[in-house]
Amino acid sequence: MRTAEIIRKTSETDIYINISLDGKGVSDIDTGIGFFDHMLTALSKHSGISITIKVKGDLHVDCHHTIEDTGIALGQALNKALGDKSGIVRYGTAYIPMDESLAMCSLDISNRPFLVFNCNFTNQSCGGYDLCMTEEFFRAFAFNAGITMHINMMYGSNDHHKAEAIYKSVAHALKTAVSYNADGSTLSTKGVL
Repeated sequence: MRTAEIIRKTSETDIYINISLDGKGVSDIDTGIGFFDHMLTALSKHSGISITIKVKGDLHVDCHHTIEDTGIALGQALNKALGDKSGIVRYGTAYIPMDESLAMCSLDISNRPFLVFNCNFTNQSCGGYDLCMTEEFFRAFAFNAGITMHINMMYGSNDHHKAEAIYKSVAHALKTAVSYNADGSTLSTKGVL
């Protein structure tokens, strides 16, 4: 079973994460930021990765540390659960519509972290979630998971829909990439990822 547990405690956040890559997308998430919980629940459900996340952060300051540190810890958990990454499909691409918005994520679980993020939001926030933190979350996640990730908002006008389409496109790309390939080999000319 591909599982991992991460505990991350700093002077700004106290985070507990448990994931199961072969779960059924069951989630138990409480970050103290309602919209972020909604996005992480969608990430879990649509990826099929069961995720427990409990966060106590310095929300009296703002949401930055809570969201970024959750991305760090979730990326570490995914990296740990994948082990040496042998036998996975490795690549995943998904286009996800959310009403008038269309988001695309293409990723490579390669141990070469990189993020390309092309999305402009109109508003500052959705509830207590600063929309600029979407890019920060996925940068922290990608760099700690060892993923090359490209996220593009093709078009859209409603910021809630845009953010949700992004999280769901990442989820569906991950679902493909972490699945097992047909012969269990490592998909790399180097022989390792």
